[in-house]
Amino acid sequence: KLYPAGATTNSASGVTDPGKITHLYEAMEKHDVPLLVHGEVTDAEIDIFDREKVFIDRYLNTIRSQFPALRIVFEHVTTSEGVNFVREANALTAATVTPQHLLMNRNDLLVGGVRPHNYCLPILKRRQHQDAIQKAVIDGHSRFFLGTDSAPHARNKKEAACGCAGCYSARAALPLYATFLEQHNALDKLEGFASHFGADFYRLPRHTDTVTLQRKPWEVPTIIDAAGEPVVPFFAGEQLPWSLG
Repeated sequence: KLYPAGATTNSASGVTDPGKITHLYEAMEKHDVPLLVHGEVTDAEIDIFDREKVFIDRYLNTIRSQFPALRIVFEHVTTSEGVNFVREANALTAATVTPQHLLMNRNDLLVGGVRPHNYCLPILKRRQHQDAIQKAVIDGHSRFFLGTDSAPHARNKKEAACGCAGCYSARAALPLYATFLEQHNALDKLEGFASHFGADFYRLPRHTDTVTLQRKPWEVPTIIDAAGEPVVPFFAGEQLPWSLG
């Protein structure tokens, strides 16, 4: 996975210039190793809401064109530019979609007070970007698939003057995706999004094990104990119409 230096938690020793490691992309293409990308620049002069677009313009378009046989996954895509990049690129280009970027935009982070448990990196964007992500999922586009980017941080590290980035969505992820797709009359797209498209892109056999989702109301816990540390999950205290059986 390509982590630009400073783009996310524990990435201080990441890549400082993705344009200077073309020899690695060449080797990955040769040996069919997928390149998973956290697609943001981290220059101090670039607005945090523009990081993804600038990364595409500065690096990703070039990587895609120079290495056409390299499989690329745009991890946790957050912008319409990112969605359009994947839609317009060749069939060896895909993206993962998190619950938070599918269900929320930056109003959910900033309106009515700062909501630290909705703070993640890449940061939530404008509604227009959320709309583009939602359309790709509702369409059942086979190169957009589930990737939670779930990140459990103790409550005191989220509710802090300098809080950690990350949403702990793992426990509620499938009910959240199911709820969204049902609301948009696209529940039939869930299995492909959650179980088939990713495996197909990675050229792995589709899993034969199953999980059961039932249309039974479930309230997301307000607190989860993680080895003695309280963690506030994504959508804490909210009632969802779907639950894991």
